[in-house]
Amino acid sequence: MNDFDFLTGTWDVVNRARADFLDPDSPWEEFPGITRGSRHFDGQANLDEIEFPTKGFTGLTLRLYDPEREEWSLYWSSTRTGRLFPPVVGRWTDGVGEFHGDDEYQGTPIRARYRWSGVTADAAHWEQAFSTDDGATWVTNWTMAFSRR
Repeated sequence: MNDFDFLTGTWDVVNRARADFLDPDSPWEEFPGITRGSRHFDGQANLDEIEFPTKGFTGLTLRLYDPEREEWSLYWSSTRTGRLFPPVVGRWTDGVGEFHGDDEYQGTPIRARYRWSGVTADAAHWEQAFSTDDGATWVTNWTMAFSRR
């Protein structure tokens, strides 16, 4: 249940996002971020806020661990929408956290996947991918390279 303890503290983040989250040929854009993470409920909850200084918005992720199901639910919100998006749910296996959920992107129903990997004391990798065919194919559309400040 302490899977996200590594995020506690301040991180510099290199973001890469596609211009169109559903187009695998869409160009990538790179931009900075600063994340501040905190641990709660003895490790059963984690909260981080990320600033995107060149984009003019901030985001927030709340992660909650369900000990009965042994899985995490991750909830995202940002100042762009002011709403809590549906959660992605999953667990960590062999050092990789994978989380899935249903949502929509610009009116298109999608399956979302978040994947955490490469976690060390001073680095981590996160990526987001969307599927419009219930997970048969995925378009990775946002990656984050974390380095501890």
